[in-house]
Amino acid sequence: MKQLRWQILIVTLALAAIAVLLISQPTTLVAPPEVEVQPVSGGVYTEALVGRFGRLNPVLDYYNTADRDVDRLLFRGLIQFDDRGVPQGDLAESWGISADGSVFNFSIRSNAVWHDGQPVTSRDVIFTAQLLSQPNAPLPEDVRKLWQQVEMLELDERTVQFRLPEPFAPFLDYLAFGLLPSHLLGELSLDALVNADFNLQPVGNGPYRLESVLSENGEISGVALRAFEDFYAGRPFIDQVVFRYYPNEQAALAAYRNGDVQGISQVSGEVLIEALKQPGLNVHTGRMPQLYLIYFNLDNPSLPFFQEKALRHAFLQGLNRQQMLDEHLNGQGLIADGPIFPGTWAYYEDMPRLEYDPDAALQAIRAAEYTIPASGGSVREKDGIALSFEMVYPDEPLYALLAESIRQDWARLGIDVQLKAVTYEALLNDYLGPRTYQAALVMLNMARSPDPDPYPFWDEAQATGGQNYAKWQDRQASEFLERARVSTDLAERARNYRNFQVRFSTELPALPLFYPVYSYAVDQDVQGVRMGPIFEPSDRLVNLPAWYLRSRLGATLEPTATP
Repeated sequence: MKQLRWQILIVTLALAAIAVLLISQPTTLVAPPEVEVQPVSGGVYTEALVGRFGRLNPVLDYYNTADRDVDRLLFRGLIQFDDRGVPQGDLAESWGISADGSVFNFSIRSNAVWHDGQPVTSRDVIFTAQLLSQPNAPLPEDVRKLWQQVEMLELDERTVQFRLPEPFAPFLDYLAFGLLPSHLLGELSLDALVNADFNLQPVGNGPYRLESVLSENGEISGVALRAFEDFYAGRPFIDQVVFRYYPNEQAALAAYRNGDVQGISQVSGEVLIEALKQPGLNVHTGRMPQLYLIYFNLDNPSLPFFQEKALRHAFLQGLNRQQMLDEHLNGQGLIADGPIFPGTWAYYEDMPRLEYDPDAALQAIRAAEYTIPASGGSVREKDGIALSFEMVYPDEPLYALLAESIRQDWARLGIDVQLKAVTYEALLNDYLGPRTYQAALVMLNMARSPDPDPYPFWDEAQATGGQNYAKWQDRQASEFLERARVSTDLAERARNYRNFQVRFSTELPALPLFYPVYSYAVDQDVQGVRMGPIFEPSDRLVNLPAWYLRSRLGATLEPTATP
């Protein structure tokens, strides 16, 4: 044992001596190089578009999402919006707004050109906007009416002016439309434009130009786009983008599995579940500008309990909204807390939220003196008025499932709801419009409206004849909306919208349920893909010019010596 101990001691001393020698030597630590991936041009990206080819024309594509997706790469407008809804210059390099908010001047970039090499001018802007004002333009009525009231002036070849009859801050929303070339189409009426060859052979001003139209069995099956070398913001990295049309999401997913495409324009429902299982397929999601909510007719004298704020809060607390999302929308949504969408510049991050709490809801209903009658039954009442009403909803499967979940949740609180499915047309014309409904499950769609502008739905001036279907009469909330609508100062508008949201959550004139999300899928080989909140499906392509398929590695060495 003694001999073994001496051996251990000798080894220990030797190691100590080596350590002293190492410590006494100067040491230089060199940081590893920072490897940077640098995109390079090249490659072909092919995406499966769910839908059918119509016309490649930004004035005619409003109701065809597949056309809008392609047009998003072919045509650009004066401005575009970032994912927070803040306006950014697109073909316009700058703009100015008069102090009273009724006059807008825009300067067009000097390097903005059409795919045939001609410059983009003020005449192109005015020509396209005049088409939007035509009575037969395939657009929502409010868009046509707005353009019919706007006076447009060509100040010079690259400066255009818009004069509004009154201040209207959300006007910028209406200026993101794709422009048409007046030098090619200026002599055509809207009727003639509908059937023009241009719609099959468009000349745009976007990052990609049309290369060819693909056909199979005598029908258009896709389009091929080529990177535009002279695009004002620089040539896109991907050389060619090909869109192929498919009748539904299942067929689009099958095309990906077969290796025919690298992306799918939309995945939802059961297809989303299958897409998530595909190795190498990345699913991107973004909040859509849609809000599911329950309207109450606050002006219905036969249902006075709708006018009790505490009960409206209890009704919301009694709804298991997360369970509805998980069961009926595959979790594809966000719990809503108001009519302004999260992620936007106008959203108030500290908005209070009522969580699911059926016990608190039941206590509030009891505190309001609604009780189960002594004669029996399951419906609560007070002064002979039962918590019972009819709720109408669109006659579609998803709404039916949501309505039934709402009915069951409220039944547990002693609230009786009779469900009635009606067509969209009947819901609007026979119930919401004339205010003859009691409660209604609806979805507000604010697509292509980055500016929130809740005024049409919640200002008291819109309670009669407008879209304030709840007939919410609240002067304080209306003042916030009216100020925000005319101010040109974004910070001031944000303050007014913040105050409006707090007032809305306090009074709760309607019950916000959730904001759905949009999902699309792109193969992992496609780099640079990103998506935040979107205002329409084609927004997913807004940064496609920055996507890339090829790259090279570059390294920057910054050695650091540390003694």
